[in-house]
Amino acid sequence: MGSIIKVNEYKDFNNNDIMTSDGSGNVTINAAAMKMTPAFEAYGSADQTGVADNTWTKVNFNTERFDTDSMYDTSTYRFTPTIAGKYYIYGGMAMYSSSTNTLQVPNIAIYKNGSQYKYTPQNYDTSPPPNEVSIFISAIIDFNGSSDYVELYARGNVTSSTVNFEITSATGNFGGYKIIGA
Repeated sequence: MGSIIKVNEYKDFNNNDIMTSDGSGNVTINAAAMKMTPAFEAYGSADQTGVADNTWTKVNFNTERFDTDSMYDTSTYRFTPTIAGKYYIYGGMAMYSSSTNTLQVPNIAIYKNGSQYKYTPQNYDTSPPPNEVSIFISAIIDFNGSSDYVELYARGNVTSSTVNFEITSATGNFGGYKIIGA
């Protein structure tokens, strides 16, 4: 036999709302420790083309899909959360060369505070190498809540021509969110 408890508010001992309900099944979580925020996701308004060969380049994710606490900067392409904790950070895109079958090494990296934190060590030794690949990265990162920030970088090594980053809403993303209880 089960029991049913019906309430529209959960409060702590100081009468602060922890959770509230509107009576239609929509629950609002009011306690910051229970929210997976700050959170954001961004993408590029256009592909980033003509990127120099074999050079780590910041990816221009200049359009927000969402940004719960306004902590992603669309002009510096940087996420700086002001709430300390562990965050799941991710990014992905397609990379292609401007010449057919010349892309040998596509890499993507998360940079923390201006230094490489984690990267993907991909290498295509096939003959001929591919023209386009999709790459993805993720990491759990500690943030101090004041000055720590992350950015997404990528590089492509081609046998000839230049590299292009396909980062529009359908193919590119850079995002993250605070992990509850971590």
